[in-house]
Amino acid sequence: MDWRKIILSDRTNGDRTSDRSARVPQLLKKVPRASHIQTSLPLIFMSSAELSECPSRLAVGQAGRILLLEGEDLLREMLASALKEQGYEVVVTSDGRNALPSVQASSSYHGEFAFNLLIMDSINGLDLCRMLRHQGNPVPILIIGARGSANNCAFYLEAGSDDYLTKPFGMREFIARCRALMRRQRLGQLPQPVMLQYKSITLYPEECRVLVRGLEVKFSPKQFRLLELFMSNPRRVWSRDQLLEKIWGQDFIGDSKTVDVHIRWLREKLEIDPGQPEYIITVRGFGYRFG
Repeated sequence: MDWRKIILSDRTNGDRTSDRSARVPQLLKKVPRASHIQTSLPLIFMSSAELSECPSRLAVGQAGRILLLEGEDLLREMLASALKEQGYEVVVTSDGRNALPSVQASSSYHGEFAFNLLIMDSINGLDLCRMLRHQGNPVPILIIGARGSANNCAFYLEAGSDDYLTKPFGMREFIARCRALMRRQRLGQLPQPVMLQYKSITLYPEECRVLVRGLEVKFSPKQFRLLELFMSNPRRVWSRDQLLEKIWGQDFIGDSKTVDVHIRWLREKLEIDPGQPEYIITVRGFGYRFG
């Protein structure tokens, strides 16, 4: 049986399509090591070699609990199957409206929130992402989007997502990104002070709220985390690489000038005169410090 023809064949035959979706887990196990699977759009590339090189699998649910919101049936089945193979408990849905009550529900499974990670497609996930961040829900969010420009990626990151994965992508990269996001969440689950204050700036970590000279100012998630790091370590000098690792993570692939851009945005919101900063100071040859 040629598995490529099954995955890539015309999807106009409804009966055959549903039959193919039901057989995805079995098909994945039969793929030759040097082969790749491509969904019909094409959305994703994966190989059995990639899956076999992943760490040993755990019992389902031991690694964490994930909500998968994906409108494409075949892709949803493939991603859910791969995540379950790695020991994750996966709740799947194709509608953001159905997902919202589950995300908001409290759970004793892993602390306060019901899920350790949310994986959402770019079409259904945007409004849900914004709503959760507005409510102060810190659960990591991975957006899966179609091939697009860097501005498109930045749009979703500014809306509150923690990472953006562009189709087509490798399954090994997908699993690695999921692990990295949940690892950052665990490392970040440390006791936080109720309030941080420096001169006329007051930051409330648990409320994701900042007051500047008595007025509330809106910050993107990355800007907020960057300011929180600065205010938690006043007068410490941070290099660009250190800031990238702390805020964007060790898996970040991009230009270090991203830090400079976010510093400029912070200054525009914090400083009376951004050209003569009072709070975020440039230490030439080393990096930045706060205060």
